Amino acid sequence: MAKGKYQYWLTDEGLIRIQGWARDGLTDKQIAKNMGITCSTLYSWKNKYSEISESLKENKDVVDREVENALLENALSGNTTAQIFWLKNRKPKQWRDHVEVQDNDDDNVRTFVEAMKK
Repeated sequence: MAKGKYQYWLTDEGLIRIQGWARDGLTDKQIAKNMGITCSTLYSWKNKYSEISESLKENKDVVDREVENALLENALSGNTTAQIFWLKNRKPKQWRDHVEVQDNDDDNVRTFVEAMKK
């Protein structure tokens, strides 16, 4: 097999290897390295060859779901760090660290900011 040839990666064997790396949680950069190509080549191939793109997407989704489920399980079992992370990402308007003040009156915004500094 000549390293980096897209034809190989479109075969059943090549796609299975790509799928396995994606399910193992490897990044595109790591997968490209395993394939013997650059990241930019992998991105180009993902755009040109739907088989490669879909193999990566579908199998990364599998491991993402596993991580999401583990995070939820930890949050529900009382892990406060997991709870905070979950809430900040799932409900950012209610749980983000800063409050946005929307007022067209510049004086009110300045007064609020000055009050927060004290």
